[in-house]
This record gives sequence, structure tokens and C-alpha cells, in this order.
Amino acid sequence: MAVESSLSSLGEFGLIDQIRARFSQPVAPELGIGDDAALLSPAPGCQTLVSTDLLAESVHFDLGFGPAHLLGRKSLAVNLSDIASMGAIPRWFFLSLAIPAGFPLATIEGLLDGLAEQAASHNCILAGGDTCGSKSGLVISVTIMGEQRPELILKRGGALLDDQVWVSGMLGDSALGLKLLMEGKRLGQSDDYLMQRQLDPTPRCTLGQKLAEAGLVNAMIDISDGLLADLGHIGEQSGCGAEIQLGQLPLSPAFQAYAANQHAFPWQLAVCGGEDYELCFTAPAVNHQAILQLAKTAGIPVTVVGKVTDSRHVQAMLPDGTIFKPSASGYTHF
Repeated sequence: MAVESSLSSLGEFGLIDQIRARFSQPVAPELGIGDDAALLSPAPGCQTLVSTDLLAESVHFDLGFGPAHLLGRKSLAVNLSDIASMGAIPRWFFLSLAIPAGFPLATIEGLLDGLAEQAASHNCILAGGDTCGSKSGLVISVTIMGEQRPELILKRGGALLDDQVWVSGMLGDSALGLKLLMEGKRLGQSDDYLMQRQLDPTPRCTLGQKLAEAGLVNAMIDISDGLLADLGHIGEQSGCGAEIQLGQLPLSPAFQAYAANQHAFPWQLAVCGGEDYELCFTAPAVNHQAILQLAKTAGIPVTVVGKVTDSRHVQAMLPDGTIFKPSASGYTHF
């Protein structure tokens, strides 16, 4: 394929062959790529969960920020995170690409390689999709399907008064990484950890499944728009609010090192920046030690950052006891 500089001579069906060749199917669906529709069956006793994400060039990603391989990994990771947030098991996904004329074939190959790598690491099978041309940049659409027993599926609407509010991993690194990329920094120069967290997020699938199977959690969501916004979604669905203690937020050494050189601490990045793809969940305080032990077996740190209240809104408290007033609660498209 080295002689190809674009997709024009490869053609649509040649591209589909390229896609098919990259995605192994250790457990093939009843009917997958090659027919007009896929035929899929969930495991006995399970329900199917479906989530879709659309990534548009110049809106969700910039091809100049990093290799296409990482963009491919992220394109599936954001969907895997949705499945993780409901405690489910990822099974199949569908990939659709809208590609501008003359687009470099090497970039598409890198994108597909990253997608295939991410899919293999989570045993998620490509079951179909679509391709077409684009007059406004590259567009990547992924629809994912997962499954779980109905009694184990975690939703946003189960939070109860006085539940502890937990988060997994570290917050703010991805938003800070994006800020650095927009300022002109690139991988291999400095701050690689922060930029990697933006370009190659890690979906918490194993932790999500373990929490669901253990029955320790009342409500859960993934943090894609920022902690305050996403915890607000839990509050809306559960008919409650929450109080967050910013001094308890898990912040990486890299984030803290950056913050130490700023005039004001960048709390906005930590709780409103988005794209952490960590899990936020609520659980009764009596489950505290069991959750810590379970997270240890999953290899992911978890931290209590606040509690559920009856206030019907999310309030964040600064370390000095005053209320944090964000300029925006989280990412919004419109």
C-alpha cells in the first residue's frame, strides 16, 4: 500500500477490505461484515446497551495534535467509556467514516490500526459500518453495543441522600493536555503525560463491570463533560444534588506541578474541563471499604470527593470553605 497517497485509487470497496482485514473476530457474530445487516445475539439473560459518539474534525479533534493511531484509539475509547459507566461488557461496534477527497491513505491506515488495537484490548468486535465522502473534514462515527444482566446495569437515576460521591483515576489532566496542545506543544517535547491523557484516554471498563457485579453502587456516569456537569446529570435523574470538596480531588503530580506555577489554581480545568473519561459514582458510606478493596483489584485508584444532598444542584467548595463559581459547568456543543 506504500504506493498509495490517497483513497482515490483504492476506492470504497478497497477501503472496506482494508478495514475488514484489520479487525480479527475471535468470536464472530452470527452475521457480520459483508451482508446488508449484522445479526447479533446477546448472552442468555442479558440486555443490550447501545451508545453512539460522533467525532468531527476541527470540533472534536485536530489531526495536527498527534498521530492518527491515537485518534483511532480515542474514537473507540469514548464509546467504551459509556458502556463502562453502566457496568456493562462491550461486545460489538459499528464504524462509519466520512472522508474528504484526496485524504491521505496513511492517515486512515493509522486511524484503523489504533481502532483495531483498542478493540482487541477489550474483546470488542467490529460488526459493520459505512463509508462516504465528506466536504467538511474527516468525520468518525462509532456505535457500540454492550450487554449485562438487567439487575446489574447501573444508571444515573439511583443516587440516594448522603451517598458518598466517588471518582476514579485523576481529574483535569486531559483538559490541561488539550490546553497545552492548543498552545502549540506536541508529544515528544514536554508534558507528554498530560497530552497523552487528552489524546489517548483509558476507558474504565474493568472497574465499571466489577462495581456493577458487586452491587455496591447506586448511580454511575462517565466524566466526559466535566465532573460538575456530569454529576449534575446524576442529580437530575435522581432528584437530588451534591456537594463536592475541591480539596479532595485526585490530581496528578503533573497537574499539581503546572498549578504551582499559575497565579490562581486551575480548578476550572479539574472539574469543568471534561474528557477525563473516568467514572463518577455514588454509594452508601457503609460500602466505603468494600469499594476501596474492589478498586484495588481492578488496579484503579478511587477517591471520595463529596456527598449527595437534597439541594437539587451541585455545589463545589474551595479548600478555604467558600463556594467555587465556575465560568462554565462543563463542555457544551451549542
